[in-house]
Amino acid sequence: MLDYYRPDNLNDGLVALSEYPWTLLAGGTDFYPARVGKHLNEKVMDLTGIRELRSIRETGDEIHLGALTTWTDVVKAKLPRAFDGLKKAVKTIGGVQTQNAGTICGNICNASPAADSVPNLMALDAKVELMSVNETRTLPLKEFILGNRKTARKNDEFVTGILIPHPGKDAHGNFEKLGSRAFLVISIVMVGVVAELNEPGEIVKLNVAVGACSAVSQRLSLLEKEAQGQKLKDLEIKPAYLDTLEPIDDVRGSAAYRNAVIPELVLRAVKGVV
Repeated sequence: MLDYYRPDNLNDGLVALSEYPWTLLAGGTDFYPARVGKHLNEKVMDLTGIRELRSIRETGDEIHLGALTTWTDVVKAKLPRAFDGLKKAVKTIGGVQTQNAGTICGNICNASPAADSVPNLMALDAKVELMSVNETRTLPLKEFILGNRKTARKNDEFVTGILIPHPGKDAHGNFEKLGSRAFLVISIVMVGVVAELNEPGEIVKLNVAVGACSAVSQRLSLLEKEAQGQKLKDLEIKPAYLDTLEPIDDVRGSAAYRNAVIPELVLRAVKGVV
């Protein structure tokens, strides 16, 4: 069997994947750095030849981001303002070369706790589309990412795209990221927000997700519930809102430091939607 395969259509790729559990390569921006200095003993299927997987399209109910949609594609696309947080996150991910090559679905499949797209996609209520030769299924993003580097993708499945319900016309997105510098840095804490406000400045709907503070990014459901009807300017972040988070000590920051800064970063992200 070949050690490297680059199909040029989805069907051929799915058939090959049904016969052998290839390691899938999309942008490769995480794949190659993780293997520097190591002997490559995996059989790699390069998906970049399947051009149908690189698209951003709208249907009546959803916006579909194809699996090979790059970070640069997202930034350049005309998307609703609810996607502003995702676009803001993209601009902090690596340099321009990384943004040109890296793919949004590759980012979620890599399933790093510090994946910058994930809080924003969770705040957008994203679902993941998976396809095998036998079936196509969808999972909410929070059910797709199971833990650090773990997903619900089966060995015979491609992630073919991300499905996002059309946000409300008044929905705005925002993103805040704490790192050791502004760009080219892995997050210590990050927050993705999508919010809708009415004319008096009251919160009609609020979606908030925090990343890099648990094995999987977490929606702050209690905050979302209690924020409804509050004036945005009066919002406070109670300790109980953060109970689902489990920050750890690592080379970028201690759990104590993360716990200290999370409330302020969440507040900045939410109030920054206007």
